Amino acid sequence: MIKSEINKFKKILETKQAELEKIVRNRDAIAIEKSADALDEVQHASERELAIRNLDRESNLLRSVRLALRRIEDGSFGTCLHCEEDISPKRVAAVPWAANCIQCQELADRNKQEGNEAFDDELVSNAA
Repeated sequence: MIKSEINKFKKILETKQAELEKIVRNRDAIAIEKSADALDEVQHASERELAIRNLDRESNLLRSVRLALRRIEDGSFGTCLHCEEDISPKRVAAVPWAANCIQCQELADRNKQEGNEAFDDELVSNAA
């Protein structure tokens, strides 16, 4: 990958990082609200659960973006963390924070669905 492409992706990732940091900092939606009405309590609990799931998803995405920025700094950006092959330019353009090529990501997703955490642990150890 040429320097200008890497700089373009770095700017995209930095913008995404700033956006996600703002979202993750706002935790008003997960505040516990008390209400005299039991139905309102259930509604607030459901909304809080949804907000927690969204916060968790955004936090995980922020972690992926930060790791991608770190890979730019160490020169490994665009290389699959598992098989060490180049990640396709289309995939990097679509998901700049992608850590794996499409084949390894599909394998990781399949193993996750099947409950096989060993593969995920291997990917995480390769990422570190």
